[in-house]
Order: sequence, then C-alpha cells, then structure tokens
Amino acid sequence: MKLTIAALLALCAPSVSFALVGSNWKFSKVPADGLNDVTFPFNMAKAPHKSGFYFAQQFNFHNVAEVGYTGLQPREDSSGKSFVHAVFSSFQGGTTTTHSNCHQGADGGSGVSCAVDINGNYNHTYNLVVENISGTTWRGTVVDTVTRKSTVVGEWTLPAGAGKLVNGQMGFVEYYIWNGQPSHTCNSLPFTEATFYNPTSKTRGASGGSNTGVYEYGDCVGKAGFSVAKVARGGSDIKVGF
Repeated sequence: MKLTIAALLALCAPSVSFALVGSNWKFSKVPADGLNDVTFPFNMAKAPHKSGFYFAQQFNFHNVAEVGYTGLQPREDSSGKSFVHAVFSSFQGGTTTTHSNCHQGADGGSGVSCAVDINGNYNHTYNLVVENISGTTWRGTVVDTVTRKSTVVGEWTLPAGAGKLVNGQMGFVEYYIWNGQPSHTCNSLPFTEATFYNPTSKTRGASGGSNTGVYEYGDCVGKAGFSVAKVARGGSDIKVGF
C-alpha cells in the first residue's frame, strides 16, 4: 500500500488498504535542495516469523508527484533458517528499471517494485538505505547492522527532472492480509511488534532525524491492541494485535 501526502495532511484518513499505524519522520536541518540519501533502521526481534505485516517508511522526491517506500516484512522460517523480505518501490509513472529484483508496476498501479528475501536474524537491526547513485537513479539496500552484510533490494530511475529526497514523510504498519478479504474483525488481528528507529542521512548539512509522532488510524482505532513506547536510542517501539 501507499499513503499520500494528502492523507498525511488529513491526519492520515483511512485508505483502501489496511494500514493500522502511522509514524511521521523528518530532519531538523536539511539542504534546500533536499537529501541525497536516507537510512531507515528497523528491528523486528519480537515480530512473529509469519507473513502478513509490513513495516515501512515512505519518502517523496522534489518535482515528483508520487511517493516511494521501503521496508521489511516477516516471513516463515524454512529449513531451520529465518528469512526477512525487504521492499523498495516507486509509485511514480515513468519510473523505469533494469534490475533483476525489480519489475514494472507497484500495488497494481504505475511505478516499479523491487524486493529480495534474505536469510536474516530477527534480533538484528536492519538499515533500509535509499540513496542516489547517478542522475535520477536511486538504489535501495538492506544492511544487517550486526554482520554488516549489505544486500541490494533494487534500483530504479525516476523521470527526467526528478530532484532529491524531500525532508519528511510518514511510515506505517500494515496488515496486508486484510486487503484481500471482504471483511475483518479488529480483535482477530494477530500480534506483532517492531521498532522504527530515527532516520539518518550522510547528506552534508542534514541532521536531527526523528520520528515525530506515532498514531493509530483506519477502522480499528482503539480496537487493535495498539501501544507505542519511545526507545533510548531514538525512535518508537510499536505493538499491535492480540
């Protein structure tokens, strides 16, 4: 799913997809023309190893109407190993790709979707790095902060005239299983937990990355077992479900 700037300005009114929690992010200082890169750290140590939830951060580009996002999804264990699914997508029409992890189209609309499964330890924190590599071409990478292993999720090129990353957007926790169901009950939401750490950037002049607010929205507000707690490192630990 994606959430639009309009939705953000409307305090994230419910969308057709079943996101449950929003998490705003921004930097206190950035260059006037935007960011060359941004890193979004996530930890899923207490998330069940089961498909269904998506922990994501969205971002915009100057001179581009539609958002992109990157994030992590838990997966079932296989052959005694745990797996993490990483995503990197653009919803902008005219975005192109030649990367083997990517394909045209995003959530049934325009854009490009990229994804990769990695053998990962859920106790480790993973950095989702979005960085410019040339012109209007951007790369998404997932980095295990303990082993330092880096895996490219994908690369795509925005239309001509696209600028750098805009300062600030929002992330979300989504239970995408509900997207394909005709109805659901809030008390049937399975439990999960994830930490969204404060974003960072190597862009010169950028500083003060933070998650500026975490909140429920959608049709299960007050009914989904939601709680949030600040973490010492900077960021928010989010719980939903039962």
